[in-house]
Amino acid sequence: MNKTHQLKDILKTSNLDYLMEAHNGISAKIVEETGFKGIWASGLSISAQCGVRDSNELSYTQVLDICEYMSDATTIPILLDGDTGFGNFNNARRLVSKLEKINIAGVCIEDKLFPKTNSFIGSKQKLEDPEVFARKIQAMKDTQFDPNFQVVARVEAFISGYDAEEAVRRAEIYKEAGADSILMHSKKSTCEDIDNFMKLWENKHPVIIVPTTYHETPTQHFKDIGINTIIWANHNIRSSITAMQNTTKKIYDASNISCVNNDIVPVKEIFRLTNDAELRIAEKKYL
Repeated sequence: MNKTHQLKDILKTSNLDYLMEAHNGISAKIVEETGFKGIWASGLSISAQCGVRDSNELSYTQVLDICEYMSDATTIPILLDGDTGFGNFNNARRLVSKLEKINIAGVCIEDKLFPKTNSFIGSKQKLEDPEVFARKIQAMKDTQFDPNFQVVARVEAFISGYDAEEAVRRAEIYKEAGADSILMHSKKSTCEDIDNFMKLWENKHPVIIVPTTYHETPTQHFKDIGINTIIWANHNIRSSITAMQNTTKKIYDASNISCVNNDIVPVKEIFRLTNDAELRIAEKKYL
């Protein structure tokens, strides 16, 4: 089963499934080895690991370069956080063509204005007209070559202070435009927004959520109300920052590396994750 078919199965299954964040080749490999069926290529995380803001400061070609390393390192599907599609319908459809060439299984775009602002910064961010956004989705679906490539529409109505009725209105428009799934986003500390949306939505189309702020809600609740997929959106980049800050501080304070040797993997684990053994075999064959 190819990667696009795998992602389609994850997003459309009636059983709750999960995507785990990764932001480069080695984190993607770790996600796969852990057992996750799919990867969320987080825009925040990819930007952060390059030391820039989550405000479209990376060009789409720079994002594609990182995604290609992630795709090459793994056999499970990747759903890219494509922000707003990096511009208008033409930029978005070009993005789809490029993603298919590097074996990325799908892309999620959000109905905010380009350049985007991260959803957890500020409030009442301006949204794109839903009809304009719908035509962007249509252009992306018309462009894809693989019929299983997934285009996900991310609704930012709750992020911008609108009610459930507006969230449903936008989701309906995007579904009719051809979106394969709806990602309903909220930054409340409870799942109130998601519950209100699902009551009105009545399982008309697959729904994805990102419970970064309402994580204390039992996962079973999301399964009970009909959520199809949960994205754990930024925890690998956040944990890696914690580890690097702690390691760097310990070495700085001690002027020695012995103080961290029990806290970090041996160098040979890097060799294993990057498949150095295959190169040794190839050298015997070809050199």
